[in-house]
Amino acid sequence: MAATERGAVFLAEKVQQLITTIEKANVAEWVELYRRPGRLLYLNFAAGVARGLGIAVGFAILGAIVIYIIRELALLNLPVIGKLIAEIVRMVQRQI
Repeated sequence: MAATERGAVFLAEKVQQLITTIEKANVAEWVELYRRPGRLLYLNFAAGVARGLGIAVGFAILGAIVIYIIRELALLNLPVIGKLIAEIVRMVQRQI
């Protein structure tokens, strides 16, 4: 009998650990999302739009900084930078 009681206590502890782990993993929220695929699609769409907007804004800011630095270097009239900028202008004009 004592072995059966120890087994039951052990099983109860393991079940409690499993419940705690599932609660920490927010499994209930995931199950709710999969029950409502419309909400899942909406959340994924919103996340994609936000990610795309962040990439666009980040690229614009980074591009502006690069152009500002190149412009400042061009104003210094450095020979290497001047040649680089002239080559870029030639490449752009060929493409137009």
